Amino acid sequence: MKTYNMPSSRVYFCTLVIFFGTLRYCEVFSTRTGFRHSTMLDAHGKYRLRWRSDESTITFEAEVETKGYIGFGLSPSGAMALSDIVIGGVEKGKPYLQDYFADPDRKVHRDVEQNYKLEYGMENHTHTVLAFSRALHTCDKSDKDITENTVRVIWAYHSDDVGPSGPKYHGVNRGRKSLRLLNPTSPVNIPSETPFFDLKNLNVPVPSKDTTYWCQLFRIPEVPRKHHIIRIQPLIQTGHENLVHHILLYQCDSKLNESELDSGHECYHPNMPDSFLTCETVVFAWAIGGEGLTYPQHVGLSIGTSIDPVYVLMEIHYDNPTFQQGVMDNSGLRLFYSPELRRYDAGVIETGVWVSLYHMLPPGLHEYMSEGHCTQECLQESLGHEMPSGIRVFAVLMHSHLAGRAIRTRHFRDGEELQPLAQDEDFDFNFQEFQYLKEERLLLPGDNLITECKYSTKGRRNMTWGGLSTRDEMCLSYLLYYPRINLARCESLPEITRQLKFIGVKEIQVPVTTWPFIIKSPRKYSNLTFTEAMDKFKWSKRRGRAFNEMVLQLPVNVRCSKWNQEEWSIQGVIVPPPEIKSEAAPPLTPCSTAPEFHGGGAVLTTLCFAFSVSTWISLWL
Repeated sequence: MKTYNMPSSRVYFCTLVIFFGTLRYCEVFSTRTGFRHSTMLDAHGKYRLRWRSDESTITFEAEVETKGYIGFGLSPSGAMALSDIVIGGVEKGKPYLQDYFADPDRKVHRDVEQNYKLEYGMENHTHTVLAFSRALHTCDKSDKDITENTVRVIWAYHSDDVGPSGPKYHGVNRGRKSLRLLNPTSPVNIPSETPFFDLKNLNVPVPSKDTTYWCQLFRIPEVPRKHHIIRIQPLIQTGHENLVHHILLYQCDSKLNESELDSGHECYHPNMPDSFLTCETVVFAWAIGGEGLTYPQHVGLSIGTSIDPVYVLMEIHYDNPTFQQGVMDNSGLRLFYSPELRRYDAGVIETGVWVSLYHMLPPGLHEYMSEGHCTQECLQESLGHEMPSGIRVFAVLMHSHLAGRAIRTRHFRDGEELQPLAQDEDFDFNFQEFQYLKEERLLLPGDNLITECKYSTKGRRNMTWGGLSTRDEMCLSYLLYYPRINLARCESLPEITRQLKFIGVKEIQVPVTTWPFIIKSPRKYSNLTFTEAMDKFKWSKRRGRAFNEMVLQLPVNVRCSKWNQEEWSIQGVIVPPPEIKSEAAPPLTPCSTAPEFHGGGAVLTTLCFAFSVSTWISLWL
């Protein structure tokens, strides 16, 4: 075992490693030195990443099953182009580390500003451990700022160290994974004896079609008195990680026909059981890439009282774009519960754009903005009646589909914008999980929220519609909060009439007997559905931008619903979009006033060298 560049306490520790001849003790070492976060980057358990951060710096430790070089990078897209890269290892008893970047053509250059700092490196006969650190904001245009947004980590390794002509091509030893490096987390450790129950599908035949929503009714196990659910984690069948896109758990009417418990059915289907229609209140949401939810120490999801769930409906969204056949799924959820009650009962509010065809995105646009309003009127009525002192939000799950590029949950009070509840400027469809707030946020009667979604429909030829398929779109934020109140949804829809007028629709056929409804005039749209008319319109980038500007100024239809299909009186009322008196300023960074680094191709040619090994150009492609 070799150890280098380590302070005395670390050398003493690794003496133990030498004695036992294994790197397993380095896991204890990592814990003792404060690595709060850890994940396996590959599917075979060969590349483990640990990290910790403070207000200005982040430190990584990579433990990889190799005696050669280790590659680690931060990518804007998950591909090689424009990535911020570090490569290092231990060779002939000496650790090494170099800072690189990739240009838009995927060529790799040594960075003039070496902003990554080697902390220590060590290896034995099977593994290499490399620790390195850097500032969150280096003010180097070749580096990627590390923020609370989703970060696409790329990785690679090789059995040989870096040679004089650069690293050898890594072959299949590469990959990518989306993470939130700075997102605060709640500890996932719960006592090993904590009881749990599973809600799992049993051999569900996944249809050979693009999108399926499968629903299954369950009865919550009976408990003699009130208990709190303290953690919920997904149980995704091995190999189905890309098939199961999201899971929602709804509370149903407590007087259901139990004969319907044993059979599942496709959701939103004309022949589905009537009992499914009573399941309206979301009690938990999980989306692809998430690792589950541990409730804060003072909050739990209540079961066992008269207003708690007796029956729940688990809805699983299967995304099957390749039309796989013969697939049977057994995925679901595991819920841990305790008789030791927390102080508060948790609730979930669904906010954003009500899922509907009235939510529409023109094709061919690099950027399109949608806004879903949790209106002042809804929060005034519901919170004013249920909890005048307000509720406290502690986590947010933001949800969109394939066209989604960024999401913000904005918070306003008296027209003045506070800092966002949550935001992700680098949204990844394949990585959606609850974001714990650094500080709980008080939501008062009369406040309002805007869920703001940025999309790209570049490359699409037809309209994108609000809907259930991953090729359709959603714009939602699920707010986890306490204490629980009788508010299930706080959403909006843009008024439809002016959207139709934009493309020249003058009249629709009445009475409305079909959905989507039929256009009557003008002649060019006669007898077309409104969706067909929207697709027939000759969209351009200029017209798409004008449509977007118009939609953002439209009055909205308020959706403000209670549990069990009941509604607050403001439901269905048309209101204007809120007046915004001031917007929140983006947080300052150390680079906010720093001079820009100007680096063109000629500068790169002079200041940086590119690897001569052609295969290295394709690293992580």
